[in-house]
Amino acid sequence: MHLHIYQTNQEAIAALADFFIETAQAAITERDEFNVALSGGRSPQQLHALLASPEYKQRIDWKKVNFFFGDERYVPVTDAQSNAHMARESLLNHLQILPFQVFEVDTALPPAEAARQYTEMIDRHFKGETVRFDLILLGLGDNAHTASLFPHTDVLHDTSASVKSLFINELDAYRITMTAPLINQAYHVAFLVFGADKAEAVRQIRKAKRNVELYPAQLIRPKTGDLHWFMDEAAAANLNGGGAS
Repeated sequence: MHLHIYQTNQEAIAALADFFIETAQAAITERDEFNVALSGGRSPQQLHALLASPEYKQRIDWKKVNFFFGDERYVPVTDAQSNAHMARESLLNHLQILPFQVFEVDTALPPAEAARQYTEMIDRHFKGETVRFDLILLGLGDNAHTASLFPHTDVLHDTSASVKSLFINELDAYRITMTAPLINQAYHVAFLVFGADKAEAVRQIRKAKRNVELYPAQLIRPKTGDLHWFMDEAAAANLNGGGAS
């Protein structure tokens, strides 16, 4: 596990952008493709803007990048709340990514069927072999959830490396999410967390006694890959020590 703590959120985002580029270059060199799962919410938008900027966009052969989603809101693909819609607007359209490179959850289907079909889509892409994404990007909610692994939901105890649907009572909404076992098969997993409002959740994940019902992000422990946390000092304020690494 690697902690990368920076003074500002802009520095943390830039460091993750560099890590994204380096990981992509290595995967393309080794396997001639880069399979990445994007995260949703507001935090990734600044990362996307940086990756799509002239400084970064020339550093990857984007035709060899395949985009997936660690979770999705159960809303139409045109809805502003859709993670896929956000990614198109903030990243994919700017890079002229072709449709066949983007693997989206079909939210026109019932939730359970959408999750099942997404699992099958992923399995087909990996040709029936063990699904190991090159990089899975994650955020962290102030309630210690990540992807759509929310506290006190059945998906926290799912042992399959798959995609599942769940209903989240406090949101009165369905979500589609990769399970923790699927995430933990990745070569690299990277959290991007910034802001003082996330400091207590970070402390709970890193320092509290293991309790995945309360702190679902504790489930993220890659089996043979590596785990990185990119944070600003505000998010890391409740941890001992500090400083960039």
